[in-house]
Amino acid sequence: MTACAIEDGTTTGDDEPAGPEPEPDPGDPAGAAETGPAEGARAPEAVVTATPGETVLPPFVLTADGAYGARLTAAPVPGPDTAWYAERWTLDGPEPYAVPLPTDQPEEAEAQLLPLADGRVLIRRRVAERHTFSLLYPTGPGTGELLLGAVERDALTLLPPSPDGVSAYALAVGAYSTELWRVAGGASGPEHLADLPGRCSGGVWLDRAGRLLALDREPAGGGPVKTVAVDLGRDAEMTPLLQIAPDSDDRLLLADPDSGLLLIRSDAPGHDRLGWGVLGSCLPVRFPECLRLPGCTVTPIAVQPGQMLMPESCAVALMIDGAAGSRLGLWRPSGRRLHELAAPVGWLAGSGVWSRDGVLKLPYADGDTACAVALLEMPEETEPAGDASGRQPSGAPVNPPVCTPVPLGQAPLVGRTAPD
Repeated sequence: MTACAIEDGTTTGDDEPAGPEPEPDPGDPAGAAETGPAEGARAPEAVVTATPGETVLPPFVLTADGAYGARLTAAPVPGPDTAWYAERWTLDGPEPYAVPLPTDQPEEAEAQLLPLADGRVLIRRRVAERHTFSLLYPTGPGTGELLLGAVERDALTLLPPSPDGVSAYALAVGAYSTELWRVAGGASGPEHLADLPGRCSGGVWLDRAGRLLALDREPAGGGPVKTVAVDLGRDAEMTPLLQIAPDSDDRLLLADPDSGLLLIRSDAPGHDRLGWGVLGSCLPVRFPECLRLPGCTVTPIAVQPGQMLMPESCAVALMIDGAAGSRLGLWRPSGRRLHELAAPVGWLAGSGVWSRDGVLKLPYADGDTACAVALLEMPEETEPAGDASGRQPSGAPVNPPVCTPVPLGQAPLVGRTAPD
């Protein structure tokens, strides 16, 4: 993939409209023993309406495979203050269901949750200048809690769930460097892994093993933001990943390890745009016109996995935030259109996962249903998309910079061959 900016000349299509829980069985700390819905029970039907989806805060976090989710939810107690508690969703069975994980005291709204592959939920709490980490799990009628340890820092933020389903990582950003911590999955308690130069943010996993992590890095002395790759298998060795133009801010938003599809936000075309590229490919980064919606923020939230060596065919789900609220966008790199759909009422905005066969699962909770998943499929394209090679045509380059190869093409991505 050459890191030069190409602005797509395609247009936006306009045919689509804008627009009591089961109790867990007693379980051990691994959280493996629990009871799901009755066998053969019918899953709640998901009706997509024209009402904009509701944004639920704090956010809903999914494991990398979409099997579990976790969020803070409000307890129904009287008084002006909200009493928060952790809630875990199980999404890989015949019917989704939620398990409450309340502890002796209500949680603070700024607490962070991260579900693990074994069903436990990592929680980060702030106590004065300390950040404590515990694992919550259902145990009989109550909630078990395993304290992992604490980190003393002014600010510390959990990274997205690792694909290995066991480890959890966090960043502590300083004035000139960023500390990388493993806060779960290590030998014993939180472990400081590395001091990364510059101020790092974001966090996108590039492989299925949880080894290659992409971070958006701002130099310590100031300057453009560039995405770098951190190899956790090589003592957090850092290499450049996105360098579209010398002075552009280039951020990686989402990546699919199977196909190598990258969703990128950059101002290389002259203004902030959403684009796509392919890891290790010699093709340019492209900025489709159909993803440019004035007055709205378009953010990719999920990519269809399993499309080996076929990045242009991956279905992508996007969240479209505007004055009217959040709605859903569905798009393929090989297509000419962004299909805009209303989100389910009560959608946990920003969350979703694709199955390998192209079904999008959107978790939601409305007034009638406390835990449900809406199922959507990618609409069929009604017009030709791209040339015979399946690649979308592009317009003329917009202030094209000097093209340079993306250095991550040389990174140790074992077992995956990138397309030309």
